[in-house]
Amino acid sequence: GSHAQLEDTAPRIVEHPTDVLVTRGDPATLSCKAEGRPAPEVEWYKDGERVETDREDPRSHRTLLPGGSLFFLRILHGRRGKPDEGVYVCVARNYLGEATSRNASLEVAGE
Repeated sequence: GSHAQLEDTAPRIVEHPTDVLVTRGDPATLSCKAEGRPAPEVEWYKDGERVETDREDPRSHRTLLPGGSLFFLRILHGRRGKPDEGVYVCVARNYLGEATSRNASLEVAGE
């Protein structure tokens, strides 16, 4: 079987996202930074659902930045829905385990 290398460490979140209040159409960033060896994969969840970024959908307005932060090119917010508003959490995983950030809410101002 495979043995964990001594230097390998389970992920831990070193920078948690904070609540943001944004104006519709503006860019926004939810910060998240995770450490671990091997470098953890970061995924974002909104209200419990996995957030798709431009990795899965090239047309997505959401980008996963190299450090793990989630960047919105512009906040989408229409009369019919508020696709970006919600509670976000960042999850970092490697083979040794996973770490979950604290919750951060993204709110759209002025509606």
